[in-house]
Order: sequence, then structure tokens, then C-alpha cells
Amino acid sequence: MDATTSGTPTVQYHNIPDQPITAIVAAPVSAFLRQVRHCFGDSTPGEFPLAANPSIVLHVLTTCNLDPQDLAKLEATCSFFRQPANFAPDYELSISELAALDMCQRRAIFKPMTDEERQSLKHRCGGSWKLVLRFLLAGEACSRREKSQAIAGPGHSIAVTSSGAVYSFGCNSSGQLGHGNTEEDWRPQQIRSLQGIRIIQAAAGAGRTMLISDAGRVYAFGKDSFGEAEYGVQGTKLVTTPQPVESLKDIFVVQAAIGNFFTAVLSREGRVYTFSWGKDSKLGHKTEPNDVEPQPLLGALENIAVVQIAAGYCYLLCLACQPSGMSVYSVGCGLGGKLGHGSRTDEKYPRLIEQFQLLNLQPMVVAAGAWHAAVVGRDGRVCTWGWGRYGCLGHGNEECESVPKVVEALSDVKAVHVATGDYTTFVVSDDGDVYSFGCGESASLGHNTAGEGQQGNRHANVLSPELVMSLKQVNERVVQISLTNSIYWNAHTFALTESGKLYAFGAGDKGQLGIELANNQTERGNPERVDIDLN
Repeated sequence: MDATTSGTPTVQYHNIPDQPITAIVAAPVSAFLRQVRHCFGDSTPGEFPLAANPSIVLHVLTTCNLDPQDLAKLEATCSFFRQPANFAPDYELSISELAALDMCQRRAIFKPMTDEERQSLKHRCGGSWKLVLRFLLAGEACSRREKSQAIAGPGHSIAVTSSGAVYSFGCNSSGQLGHGNTEEDWRPQQIRSLQGIRIIQAAAGAGRTMLISDAGRVYAFGKDSFGEAEYGVQGTKLVTTPQPVESLKDIFVVQAAIGNFFTAVLSREGRVYTFSWGKDSKLGHKTEPNDVEPQPLLGALENIAVVQIAAGYCYLLCLACQPSGMSVYSVGCGLGGKLGHGSRTDEKYPRLIEQFQLLNLQPMVVAAGAWHAAVVGRDGRVCTWGWGRYGCLGHGNEECESVPKVVEALSDVKAVHVATGDYTTFVVSDDGDVYSFGCGESASLGHNTAGEGQQGNRHANVLSPELVMSLKQVNERVVQISLTNSIYWNAHTFALTESGKLYAFGAGDKGQLGIELANNQTERGNPERVDIDLN
């Protein structure tokens, strides 16, 4: 309910005390009346008119640290106050806590949790249902969980529809397309063996694909190794159809990230597990490269909830959700300053990137390129750091930055999404505009300045963010960008629009664009529509 339009006087909500329901309802009411809890009608026992305190909902959502766009998406009024709650009230909880719990129960990954699991998550998030709600919403926002998405992998591509169907196309030398063979195919084909399984997340590495279902199961195919280098030999065998990862059957997984030499997964409780590359305790544990058992990421994040993971070349970034706010931790190889700690030393255990506190920036989305990284803040600012070759940091030069630095050229842009690859960066603004900078190889930046029928300088490197006019001309609001994050494969890029249309450009020599190229073509300079409707 919007107090400004309902005629109710405006109330300051920042310091509203959390009142237990016992302070409002003096005596218990019958079970039948307990079920009648909404914001309309007469003030009878068991009803709590929102007009009595018009800022309750605003108080709930504000204390979750959500910005106005998120509030609009959640509805003007929590549904808890509009219809029967269908559960007896907990008289020990405040109204705002009850409303937050009700909203948590409407999130897909929260619904199947047992009471014990919910209480454990509540404790891990800081002891409040409002903090649990913030954790759930942050995870949905930064990873497009349960929404359509496209993944531009090394030589092959994965597209997931909003209903959970999966299409794959491109290089298939290791069976990474999941169609039961090793035949290359530029045409997007649905993975039929997944029918009846709803996929909500995907990850693509060199010769390998991982998919995550809404039940938290992980399916993998292609090379049967969690830690093989991109240029390494194939695993002991090839898996050409999606197979459940048995070692993860007891972990409800919501995201996977494939880095060079290792793989990481994130559980719904916000715990991070890694496979392989643990020799010499590189990721806080000692395991062999062919190890197939997940190892918990030890150290600072053991008792902190993580909402997103991002893997680059031998390093991992973790976006954490704490009562004090959002933060980023990094672990692994520090070459080029990509860990963000002001040095180039390796970190065997996750370490907090302190620079965001100095910048007064709340990280909301994190991206790990091969050699550089980027973050979008709650206020729309973009920070980059790491190896600055080809201008991939967007600071107008090719210098390295060992701590996050705000991209000043984007000061007039409110960013909502960022994607990084091999010396390449894309930023999406809140109005759907797309900016790119860095290495122009394979025409993957989308800056084709030539006229019709001309080659143009579409391979030029870009040192500062430039608006991608070729996507502007699509006349669609872009909501996601995915680009190849590999140092050994030519890069290609996907742009997904709000209406579910997918556009591709860059390298297409293996069919990874999902577009048929002429015999003498190996890339596409301008975005072209891929024949899939992801909505």
C-alpha cells in the first residue's frame, strides 16, 4: 500500500520499533480467526489494518536494504497484509518479521526447506527473517536465478528458457552439448534427456557444461573432470548426456562456476564448495586435481552467507551477505592484482576486499574475468581491478589496478549488471543501454562503425566505456550480457532482452553463435537474432 496515494498521512519509518504482536492483540484468538489476517475490512480480532501503521511494509523492505526498483518488483504491499496468511501467528515475532517470513515463503528455494533448515539459515544470515529475505532477493538479483539466461562458453553455448528448458549449440568435441554425440552443430537444439527437469542455472567451461535444477541437483556433461586446465587432455571418459553429480546429491546447489583448474558450487544456505586445485592448499584444502568430492571453502566465509560466486583464471570471488551489508571476498591466484587486496600475492583462504568500505560502495553484482574483475554497487557505480591490458578496466589506459577503482567514465550511468571475459568488460544500465570496453578481438565488443557492406574497425581495442550502438538499434531493453571467459578461445557475446530475444555477435567458427555463417565467415560483427524464444 502506498501511503502517499491512499490518503493516509506520511509516517517516518526508519526508527519504527518492532512491536510484538502480543502488544497489539492482548488475548489469543480462535484458530479460525487467526487465519483472517489482511489489511482490509473491519477491525475484528485477528485482523491488523495496515492503515493503523501505513509504513509497516516500507519498514520491512527498507530494513532489507532494497532499492526502489526492487521494492516495485516486490509489490507495493506485502501479500501477507492482503490475504489470509494460512498459518497461525507467531506471537513472539514483530509484524515486520512476520511479513518478511511470509515473503521468504514465496521464494522458490525457501519453500521446500524444513523448519530446521529454515532456522539454520536464519541463524546464518544474522538471526532475522528480514536478513534472510535480503539474502534470498540478493541471490535472485545477481544471478538471474529461475529466469531465462544465455551462457557464452568457450566454443559452445547454453541457453535456458524461463520455463527451465535447455538449448545448446557450438563445439561438441567432448560431448559438452549434451545430445548423446560429439557432433558440432550451430543450430540450437533442446537437450531432450532433461524433459521433466526444470533447470534454473547453467555454467560452461572448456569442453564441459554444468546445469542446476530447481530441486538443487547438479547435472554435468562433457569432460568428466572438475579441475582440468583448458588446454589439458580430456578426462578419463566423455559424458555426452547430462548426468547427476552424485558427490553433490546431499547439497542443495543454486549456482556453479567453472574456473581454470577448479570448479565451485554455491548451496542455497550460502556455503561455497570447491572441487580440485587444492594441492598445496591453493583453495584452503589439499586435494588432487582429479578429486570429485566437494570440499567446503574454509576460512572467513565458513559462517557467512554467500549469494553469488564468480570464477576466473585460477581465482574465485564470493559476494557475501552480512547483517552489516554486502561485501566481496577473494581467494586464489593474485597475479595482476585481480584479488583486489593491493598486492599480487596469492590467497589460500578467502579474504575480504576492504576497498569497497573506503569507497562507501555496497557491492550487488560481481564478475570475474580471466585476469580482471568488476563489481556493480547498489548506487549503480562500477568498479574494476586487475590486469588492465587492452583497456579492459575502462580507466582510459592499460595499467593494472590492485584494488577496486570506480570507472569514472560511467559516472552518469546507473549500472545494474556487469559481465567480464578475457580482457573484455560489458556494463548494462538500468534503462537497458549497454557499454563495452577492452579487447576488440573477434568483434566481440559490438562496436562495428562501418557502413553496410564495409569491414570497418570492429577489432579495435577500447580503453574507455563506449555505448554499443549496434545493440541500441535493436530497440529492445537488454537485461543480461554473457561473454566468453577464456584465454584460449575466440570470444563471442550474447545479449538477452527483456522480451526473451537473444542476440549474438563475435566469433562463430564453431557454431557457438547459434547462427549459420557463410563459408568464408568466422565471426559476426553486428548482433543477430538467434532463433530461440527464451520466454
